[in-house]
Amino acid sequence: MSDTDSSPRIGQIVRVVQGRENGNFAIIIDIVDDRFVMLADGEKRKFDRPKRKNIQHVQLIDYVSPEVKNSLLETGRVTNGKLRFALSKFVNEYPIDLKKGDRLDGERRCN
Repeated sequence: MSDTDSSPRIGQIVRVVQGRENGNFAIIIDIVDDRFVMLADGEKRKFDRPKRKNIQHVQLIDYVSPEVKNSLLETGRVTNGKLRFALSKFVNEYPIDLKKGDRLDGERRCN
């Protein structure tokens, strides 16, 4: 798995690198234009209230969730549970380098 500079895809996992949600992971649920995407994670950012984010402010991860992609292509919608499932599946199956301070949505820092 590596970072990619290719164009974003529906269902693709991203890591936010700028803004309040820096370090969090989300899924692209819509592509607005060549500069902006809509992100949701099923937890803080629900499908009905996605975050509009500049592509330059996210790190594209070379992984597309087939469940999310298929659901969006077939029905135009995806459940928040499916978004959460896809993110947890990604984190559990693909080793990623979490730096200090990074977290997945829903994880609380215990110090």
